Amino acid sequence: MNDTEQADTVMTVKEVSTYLKLAESTVYRLAQEGRLPGRKFGGAWRFSRKTLDNWFQQTEPASFAETA
Repeated sequence: MNDTEQADTVMTVKEVSTYLKLAESTVYRLAQEGRLPGRKFGGAWRFSRKTLDNWFQQTEPASFAETA
């Protein structure tokens, strides 16, 4: 898989949890609060890796620490 394909990957809560090194419960909470960019499809959260990368780059470390 090249970088472009990987950047457009749709990720599950478990994958996001591993990728961001957060507990799955934190990923759910942040997504439900609208603080983590994701969408719910058929009751399951899905996240765009590209969108997460952009979000992570724009999020201030101190403000993220307060939400996690």
